[in-house]
Amino acid sequence: MIIADMIPCSLSDYPGKIVAVVFTQGCNYQCPFCHNGSLIPGYVSNDLLIAEEHFIEFLRYRNNQLDGVVVSGGEPTIHRELPDFLKRIKDIWYAVKLDTNGSRPKMLEKILDSKLVDYIAMDIKAPLDKYEALSGCHLTSRGIHDLKKSISLIAQSGIDHEFRTTVVEPLLTPRDMQKIRELVPDGSRYKTQRFCPEHALDPKLRKTSNTLLGEKIL
Repeated sequence: MIIADMIPCSLSDYPGKIVAVVFTQGCNYQCPFCHNGSLIPGYVSNDLLIAEEHFIEFLRYRNNQLDGVVVSGGEPTIHRELPDFLKRIKDIWYAVKLDTNGSRPKMLEKILDSKLVDYIAMDIKAPLDKYEALSGCHLTSRGIHDLKKSISLIAQSGIDHEFRTTVVEPLLTPRDMQKIRELVPDGSRYKTQRFCPEHALDPKLRKTSNTLLGEKIL
């Protein structure tokens, strides 16, 4: 697994658990509001990466202090090594939460079928008709279908999950937010999260504010 960074201990990234957070390098989106732009390129110098063995050894050392691991990015599901990486974490008795943009339903299905995660958080970035603007990428009809498929897979998985949206007010209107909520299946948790403009990928977004925040169980 290509690991760019990690947080040794977090109390806020996995509900109810003390976790380490690991960030994979590379993302198939280029969201203009992304605050982790350094994680987007698929290739960086090895001296900027963390060896997988180093991270696994860290987990073994901390297994009496941590409850779980959050695998974030970047976008973890673009990596074919992801299932094996998750299995290594599960084999040392950690709960696993996966953060994803939902663009790779085949990988999600493989992970879910193999019972490699205990919690999934999927970003729904925009109403479907504005997804290109918020993802920073051209999306075909297949790409939109894949997003819908991921939402369905996660909602029907039987595991803890949430859908979430970063509220970027210059790009999302109140009507957009309502259309996003309509994509969330009944019974699934939906959260909005504050946009942090200081390090946005698009410099034009680095000065803004947010007011459309909230949390809801649909």
